[in-house]
Amino acid sequence: MGETQHVPQGLFITGTDTGVGKTWITVELVRLLRETGTTVGVVKPVASGAQERDGELVWDDIERLAEMLPPDIGIERVCPQRFRAPLAPPVAARLEHRTVDAALLRSAANWWHGRVDLLLVEGVGGLLCPLTDSETVADLARDLNLPLVIVGRLGLGTINHTLLTFEAAEARGLTVAAIVLNEAEPVADQNLRATNPAEIAARTAGVPVIVVEHGSPAGLRCDHRGRTIDWHAAARA
Repeated sequence: MGETQHVPQGLFITGTDTGVGKTWITVELVRLLRETGTTVGVVKPVASGAQERDGELVWDDIERLAEMLPPDIGIERVCPQRFRAPLAPPVAARLEHRTVDAALLRSAANWWHGRVDLLLVEGVGGLLCPLTDSETVADLARDLNLPLVIVGRLGLGTINHTLLTFEAAEARGLTVAAIVLNEAEPVADQNLRATNPAEIAARTAGVPVIVVEHGSPAGLRCDHRGRTIDWHAAARA
């Protein structure tokens, strides 16, 4: 849309694919930042893929994000647009005879201006996942002017997926603050924990590459070389 946005300083969490653990990483980043006394907001401007529980539709990712906020922050502030089918948002919206509101995608983040020190915005799917009939996640990240944290899956094939995402971001003028290789599922070949980050780091112009072993959020504190990550500085990138 190209309009000026009033968004807090923060980070935009995107992924190389769906199911790489973006929500889990976002939640653990909230915990880590709060240890420093930082007030943190979280928003996922749109979500698709609901489950039915006790006769009601629920979005697991949205519930997990909402749990990180004060109880008076309603789910509408976390995710104002939610669709049932596990499809790209504009496709899921059409199945419900609805459309994705592009302005609401932005205002969901704007609402946090002046309310928190840092805002974490979680995208859907990967960087080029459609958000509306004419926009992708990359377009939203550009308009919000937030540095990216690219979450990839630690394992075979992640070098290609991660570098493709990195190049797509750079081609659109987006800043990549960090790359997180998340072991969403236990990896059998332990050599991947060393070779994946080294190969990616050598090809991404000094961007910190972080390895998060399965279920171990402590990995978010340092890059793969053991250097401490300053997440506040990353948000200013």
